[in-house]
Amino acid sequence: MTWISSVAAAYDRRTTKRLSRRLSVSVDAEECKMKRSRAALGFRVKSGWDVAILIDGSVESPHVSDNRVIELSDPQDPATRQPYHAAIGTFETNAAKLKRRTQSVNRMVKKAVADLLQQHTDNGYTIRRAGLVVGSQIDPDSIANPHIRAHALEGRLFRTMLEAALQSRSIRCAIFTEHDTYAEAAKTLEKSPAQIKRVLTRLGHATNGPWRAEQKLAALVAWMSLR
Repeated sequence: MTWISSVAAAYDRRTTKRLSRRLSVSVDAEECKMKRSRAALGFRVKSGWDVAILIDGSVESPHVSDNRVIELSDPQDPATRQPYHAAIGTFETNAAKLKRRTQSVNRMVKKAVADLLQQHTDNGYTIRRAGLVVGSQIDPDSIANPHIRAHALEGRLFRTMLEAALQSRSIRCAIFTEHDTYAEAAKTLEKSPAQIKRVLTRLGHATNGPWRAEQKLAALVAWMSLR
C-alpha cells in the first residue's frame, strides 16, 4: 500500500466513524420525538352529547391539552338525542323505533371515540384511563314515572355505550356520579375541596373554549385518572 493510499484509507475510516456518530445522534433525536406523553380523558356524559377533556402532565401538575364537545347522537336524526322519548314528556314504546335509534347511537358513539382517540394518538398522547361523570346511576326499572324512566334509560344508554367503546380500545374506565365527584376527588387526590377548585380555576384560565360546570367535572375525573 502506497503512502497516499494509506492516508486515504485512514481518512475513510475517520469519515465513517463521524457519519456513524451523526447517524446515532439522529436516531436518538427521532426516538425522543417519538416518546409519547401519558394523558387521561374525562367526560361529562349528557343525553346525546358529552364534554371531553384531555389532561396530561402529572397529578401534581396537570395540564388541559384538549377541551371539546362530542356528539353522541346522529345530527341527521334528532330523535337519537333522546331515543326513549316519543315526544316531550312521553315515553317511547315502539320497539322498532327504539331498536333503530339505539343502534344509531351505538354507531355514533363508536365513531366519535375512534376519531377522538386517533387525533390524540396522532398528537403524541398515550391514553390508558378515563373517567365518566353521569347525573345518576339509578336503575331505570325502579322508576315508576314513565317520563323520568325515559331520562334514566337515556342516561344509562349513553354511559354504557361510551364506556364500552373506550374499553374496546383498552382504556380503563371509572364512573362517577355528579353529586359525589368532588368528594371522591378529595380522597383520591388527597387535596381539600378548596385546593381542587383553585386548580380547576387555573386550568380553565389556560384553555380555550367554555369552562363551565361540565368542563370542570370532566377535567376533574381526567385529573384523577392520571394516578
